[in-house]
Amino acid sequence: MIDPSAPMPRSRSDLTEPPDSPQALPGALRVLQGRLLLHVSPARVGFFRPQLDAGRSGLVLCGPGALQQARKLRGVEQFSGPLLVDPAVYELRAASEEEPFPDASEGTFGFDDPLAVSLAEQRAVGVTAPMTPTGYLHAEDSDALKAAVREVAALDDPQVVFAAPVDVGWLREEDSVRQLIACLRLVPGPKALMLGGQMDPLARHPGAVDHLRRIVTEVPGAALLRTDLAAFGALAAGAAFTAFGAGSKLRHIVAPGQKAETSKNFSTSPHVLFPELMHFFLGKTLADRFAGAAAPVCGCAACEEVRALDSFASNAGDRQARAAAHNVAVMMEWLRTLTALAPGSARQRWWHERCITAVGRYPLLNAQLLQPNGFKVPPQLKRWALAAPAEAARPQTDAKDYRRS
Repeated sequence: MIDPSAPMPRSRSDLTEPPDSPQALPGALRVLQGRLLLHVSPARVGFFRPQLDAGRSGLVLCGPGALQQARKLRGVEQFSGPLLVDPAVYELRAASEEEPFPDASEGTFGFDDPLAVSLAEQRAVGVTAPMTPTGYLHAEDSDALKAAVREVAALDDPQVVFAAPVDVGWLREEDSVRQLIACLRLVPGPKALMLGGQMDPLARHPGAVDHLRRIVTEVPGAALLRTDLAAFGALAAGAAFTAFGAGSKLRHIVAPGQKAETSKNFSTSPHVLFPELMHFFLGKTLADRFAGAAAPVCGCAACEEVRALDSFASNAGDRQARAAAHNVAVMMEWLRTLTALAPGSARQRWWHERCITAVGRYPLLNAQLLQPNGFKVPPQLKRWALAAPAEAARPQTDAKDYRRS
């Protein structure tokens, strides 16, 4: 439940001054500032590394073998870029007031402190900064959140990244958002928000996108990890850094004990980013939609205007690796464009206008393909298109069109 006695920031209508300006990360963590990292399983690192932009990206390793892979990257492969390890305890255990950092490891003594052990293990393999092994924070479980915040604040170490794996229900109502902001502001170092919920968490609540932008704006050092293309929206809004999930399972969190819901034909082909539509589609879906028409030929650094978007129709051969390289190459192009703009309103306008353009492409492409419902606008993309920067005037007709679509 929301704790009414907890300190809360003033409501936005009460603010007479703009929110705090984004603060630079301290010390060695400055290398993370403004970057879009890849959240990836250790076994798939090789798919993505060739396309990484060394000056703008980096890696977050997550899953079995993450520590060992980090040690190998630093020691054997001489990887010098930003490198984080996500303990992902939230996949197995929920946080509680008694155990905000639950012990989900094997081979440790019962009296060991899971937080201290995890931070030490990560530092030993050469991470840029260690991340806390936080349990899943169920919606409005303020006791668990405050317990986790107290322990991290007691470390008084701004070089520790506080992992905040929160159920997206925290972003549903104004009161819970205000309390989340108040608690996160008590942590001295970066705060890595990760959203929990089936399929697309940000599509579950109408105000989730706006509330996410508010958190990024009002919490110094706020980051968004293990997400989808919202990584760009958060970065444009001023997030310290973000991390895009390189696999569909790494683009959101499923609460421990729940089985992940998947789309039809989930495992038949790789997920492919359609740049114009700003969304991922199964390669088989793209092949089916373009069965009677020429598919767009991709000009990204991985495809080099040789491969069409319908060439990933199955997982056979090297198609998974090629699709992964395509996805990252496209995102790195977007990242270079975004970071070429000055932080602030210019980046927010770029992201907003890109979302509006993508929403407008769906009916046009469907008409070209003579398939009225061929491609459907994702709910999250609609919400980003509606979430205009404060100073940007949005035509009323656009807003009506999006709500009808």
